[in-house]
Amino acid sequence: MSFVFSADGHLVEPTDLFSAGLPPSLQRFGLHSEKRDEFIYSLAGDKVLNRTAIAPTRPRLGPDGEPFGRADRRGNREVEYRLKDMALDGVDAEIVFPSLGLPAYMIENAEAELATAQLYNDWCHSLLKDHTDTFVRCGILPVRDFANTVAEMVRLAKLGFTAAMLPSLIDEGNGLPRYTSDVWDPVFEAGQRLGIVFAMHGGTGRLNLQSFRGPGGAVMNYMIQACDGMVTIGALVSGGVLDRFPGAKICFIESGASWLAALAERMDEIYVAHDTFVRPKLSLMPREIIARQVACSFQTDRACIMSRSVTGTQALIWGADYPHHEGTFPNSKNVIKDLFRDIDISEPEKADIIGGNAARLFRLNRPEFVAG
Repeated sequence: MSFVFSADGHLVEPTDLFSAGLPPSLQRFGLHSEKRDEFIYSLAGDKVLNRTAIAPTRPRLGPDGEPFGRADRRGNREVEYRLKDMALDGVDAEIVFPSLGLPAYMIENAEAELATAQLYNDWCHSLLKDHTDTFVRCGILPVRDFANTVAEMVRLAKLGFTAAMLPSLIDEGNGLPRYTSDVWDPVFEAGQRLGIVFAMHGGTGRLNLQSFRGPGGAVMNYMIQACDGMVTIGALVSGGVLDRFPGAKICFIESGASWLAALAERMDEIYVAHDTFVRPKLSLMPREIIARQVACSFQTDRACIMSRSVTGTQALIWGADYPHHEGTFPNSKNVIKDLFRDIDISEPEKADIIGGNAARLFRLNRPEFVAG
């Protein structure tokens, strides 16, 4: 099998990293938990993110008998065991994202947000700095003050980071400017200049991850993350941000990829049909900007491979979503084998999709993937 790079993996931070790590004056503004009545509430400042009953309940188990999400798996935290799980799964390298830190974009206090991002970034760097031929470190970027955003990007670049997170959705009422706005220009200029890829992991920036309850909720709440990707790509392309900074790269993680071709063609159609009303005018068609600057990770999608003539093959990056049960671990070898069944595709294209594209995008520290 060709080199396999997973564009979606997770670390689980120490449980007190954000609560104990922040200065006492900032702790109430950051990620923390409180006991209220019979529940433990997880909060970002005053915003309730989740609540868990204190009374012990029977854990929900995945099909392998492990607690759903495999939160206790040692590979979540320990590099030695992570490497063993990767070998078992047939994965050679990966980019890693936070777990407890994913709701950081719900923090509204700029000082607390910056401190939270730096706590995670320093912890991630300390854990993986000696393994950059296997792991791509992805930082959390603060976004409540763009001066902080750019300063942290500069700091991350000096540490050797090649990727950093932005929220996958500007949720209504969260106080952030929409991605159509040129106020984001300093951030995307810095990404272009520093060579940092903006990774937008599904669900980040969205306050309510369970907006659908009852029948269909389990499917709808996960499915809708793909819609976040469509909205944000549409905003960054049609608003002109990506056109102004053609060297800036963005990728959407855990959102699937089969919708990307439909989005590109729909945007082209509207751009032409509504030409009288379109502002700003772009230097390329939306589809061409997407092919030049956008990538999406996927797990079992096959339609995205079949429609690569629209998006370009380099837009497709495969990911295992370790260690989550909705991911492909520990069956990634079989999943990859089935991806290309009955599809007319060359071996070099296969190799790019399952590893080469992502390894080059994130400049994995191996000679064959780092441009001279």
